Amino acid sequence: VQLQASGGGLVQAGGSLRLSCAASGSTFRISAIGWYRQAPGKQRERVALIGSTNTTNYADSVKGRFTIFRDSAKNTVYLQMNSLKPEDTAVYYCRLHITDSWGQGTLVTVSS
Repeated sequence: VQLQASGGGLVQAGGSLRLSCAASGSTFRISAIGWYRQAPGKQRERVALIGSTNTTNYADSVKGRFTIFRDSAKNTVYLQMNSLKPEDTAVYYCRLHITDSWGQGTLVTVSS
């Protein structure tokens, strides 16, 4: 299974970005998929998770601002990020839980 993350970039505080995680293979539809992030000098943390039945879970720090959703026809999971803050700056990774596969990461930088 290969995962391709994209959509990162530089945005001002208060702005929005949408990250995409495109997956190959048939396990996409039956797997939970998570978005994680790692800021410089910090441990990687999970920010959002979508289950195989599309239940969702969010870290407290992003609740109400981030939304995770999937398009099964495109084998893609998205992370819509609104009201971005400088503390959201990190490299964001997607993970296919059933195979423990990780995307290559996409950098999000939020300027104040």
